[in-house]
Amino acid sequence: MDEVLVHSEAGVMTLTLNRLARKNSITGAMYAALAEAVAQAREDASVRAVLVQGHETVFCAGNDIGDFLDQPPAGEESPVFRFLHGIATFPKPLLAAVCGPAVGIGTTMLFHCDLVYAGDNAAFSMPFVNLGLCPEAASSLLAPQLLGYHRAAEALLLGEPFMAEAALEVGLVNRVLPPTEANGYGQAQARKLAARPLASLVETKRLMKKGQQQAVLQQMADEGESFRRMLVAPAAREAFTAFMEKRRPDFSGL
Repeated sequence: MDEVLVHSEAGVMTLTLNRLARKNSITGAMYAALAEAVAQAREDASVRAVLVQGHETVFCAGNDIGDFLDQPPAGEESPVFRFLHGIATFPKPLLAAVCGPAVGIGTTMLFHCDLVYAGDNAAFSMPFVNLGLCPEAASSLLAPQLLGYHRAAEALLLGEPFMAEAALEVGLVNRVLPPTEANGYGQAQARKLAARPLASLVETKRLMKKGQQQAVLQQMADEGESFRRMLVAPAAREAFTAFMEKRRPDFSGL
């Protein structure tokens, strides 16, 4: 599909979010394409690393709200959860190049990447509470582990953006670059990895993540159950209605 571009070359599969007119917000069809590509990369021996990237002005504005309300994630077989499980269990190196806004899934997917390179215009946010929802992608487990509890609480409870230098400081990104260079640098790093012995890459990643994967998948399942329940509750209905009506939500009494 045109909104997710898949290109394989020199051992690297590049997944480009290509819905710039909607700030690369992700639809169910895009999740399905991403999940399929990750599954293909897992099985294809010629693919030795995967890079996810957007545009130099925007990485991902999160879920497409209209599409999300029309087709909410129904369970672990939905495209959303297939993509999340795919990146959480992906055995090969997974990289991301992030410029501009990275909202919701645009940030939470990064917790499952091995290397992340950011443009100096990157702005990360996880505004789930502001939408009457809860975290996703095991971010309620992984954010406190990486950021520390208090910074994770600030990011998840307030949902306010934090910038590239703050992300570098806490270890969410590996390097900050000019936005015009981030995708190219991510591609160069992915090609370096693709030149390494695949068995060594896979085994090293397995050992580093040993003991964590089951907890991550369980947290995803717990979050998913809460997320689906909260999606039809009054707070989320008010948040999404306010978003569509372009007004500030009123959570008084909720």
